Amino acid sequence: MDRPRRTLATIAILLIAAFGCATPAAAQRPNSVFLEDLTWTEVQASVAAGQTTIIIPVGGVEQSGPYMALGKHDVRVRALAETIARKLGNALVAPVVAYVPEGDLDPPTEHMRFPGTISVPTAAFREMLKYAARSFQLHGFKDVVLIGDHGGYQSDLKAVADELNRAWAKTPARAHYIAAYYGATQTAYVAALRARGYSTAEIGSHAGLADTSLSLAVDPRLVRSGVHGAGQLGPAQGVFGDPRRATAALGQLGVSEIVRETTLAIQADIQSSRATPRVTPARKR
Repeated sequence: MDRPRRTLATIAILLIAAFGCATPAAAQRPNSVFLEDLTWTEVQASVAAGQTTIIIPVGGVEQSGPYMALGKHDVRVRALAETIARKLGNALVAPVVAYVPEGDLDPPTEHMRFPGTISVPTAAFREMLKYAARSFQLHGFKDVVLIGDHGGYQSDLKAVADELNRAWAKTPARAHYIAAYYGATQTAYVAALRARGYSTAEIGSHAGLADTSLSLAVDPRLVRSGVHGAGQLGPAQGVFGDPRRATAALGQLGVSEIVRETTLAIQADIQSSRATPRVTPARKR
């Protein structure tokens, strides 16, 4: 073999050896509190190290007027749950529950009258939450926290937590329905807006000033740019309130109140549950 051919052969052998021995660099554990970002061994290690609180954020896919994305509840509750978990310091965040009761299908009621909304039966919703919580309890989580961004299923979250606590009465695990999460949007946040001169009618109860501002603060991509010139909108378009003066700065008032009140409520509820048994008597039929 002449010299050029020997040289090419040598280069080829070296390249084959180099690529054959190369292995992808191992990824480091991400700085994330989201369960789905972790491996099972990383979750196991987190629990062993005392990260034994898991937040189940509940959202929902529903209409919010012609200018706000259907997934606003999912996006908001995921972002706010992350901030809350980091403040707690010992919590992870489960995947968002997006399938929730939103009305009947036949005939369509409530939000189901608007295209894109997704609804599931209340019984199925509760069972899904219970099995998720039981999964976490099986793997060593001691405190399962339920928070919801939508008002329609708050009583279901409480009922699920009560049922789990009856079942877990003789175990270290506890379930916590945190009413303060949604409550802050209806009380402290609204009070902050009123203090700045906004009326109850403008603040609204759904897709109005408060709702739209909160979405802008969490992720402005949720809100279409035409909202400020939307003109007269009302229940026929799924709007209860007036979103035209909504801003991210106003929404940040809501973010601050929700995170502060929810974090304090979780800490207090966990402490209380360890001091006294958390069993709600079953209703007599």
